[in-house]
Amino acid sequence: MNVDLDTVREVVLARERADLAQVGPGSAVLAGGTFLFSEPHDHLDRLVDITTLGWTPLVERGDGLEIAATCTLAELAGAGPGRELGSAVLRPEWPGTALFAQGCRALLASHKIWRTATVGGNVCLSLPAGAVLGALVALDATVVIWPRGGGERRILLRDFVTGAGENVLAAGAVVRSFLVPTSSLLARTSFRKIALAPLGRSGAVVMGRRTADDRCAITVTAATVRPVVLDFDTVPGDADVAAAVAEIEPELWFDDPHGAPDWRAHVTGLLATEVAAELREAA
Repeated sequence: MNVDLDTVREVVLARERADLAQVGPGSAVLAGGTFLFSEPHDHLDRLVDITTLGWTPLVERGDGLEIAATCTLAELAGAGPGRELGSAVLRPEWPGTALFAQGCRALLASHKIWRTATVGGNVCLSLPAGAVLGALVALDATVVIWPRGGGERRILLRDFVTGAGENVLAAGAVVRSFLVPTSSLLARTSFRKIALAPLGRSGAVVMGRRTADDRCAITVTAATVRPVVLDFDTVPGDADVAAAVAEIEPELWFDDPHGAPDWRAHVTGLLATEVAAELREAA
């Protein structure tokens, strides 16, 4: 890991929102830093550390669960001594949170990284293999953004990422948190992943959500340049799944050494069919 960001001359420890005004040209937000310190960023001369803002990682609300941008992957997954791979769910009454640990385990990251990397960092990197991003999209999360000039903006997380490594976050804006609605916390979920190597980067990750009213959403990530959500009024059959996957725009399939677009499209169809079958069987 390259930790020699020798162009950085200042690290600002943010204590209140006003300190975030120093996020601008030549600066970057520092949360976990596991990506930031992994390669050169010669254009940077200032880091603004938001971990010193003291945000509570997980907050139960009347309408769901709020996840701070600075929540670590370990905290999201419910990992700890004896639970290094995370907890099956955060609470027995929240089956939807099964996707938290599953999403973290889909990342190519050690458990040391889990204790440092943050949910906000994974989302803001907006990489196709961002499985935590995919898990929150699959749970229909909303992202809370603090614009540079003040106020607050909320958008569905499925609309946040626009391409590989690209998103709608404006210059100087900071992601504050993610809101997972109660209906998703109570939902039944299914998870499938495939990679070309046992410990390799994910080639395709497919997650499904079935809510109490039997509505269903199947989310595709890693295989596509941004998360793709396939919505259904009820849990779909195999033919409906195949048709929906076939309608994904060709330019959305990701192409890199971890999988060719045609292979990704093929295995996504297979995994999506398995996800839908599991959701049909869910009580």
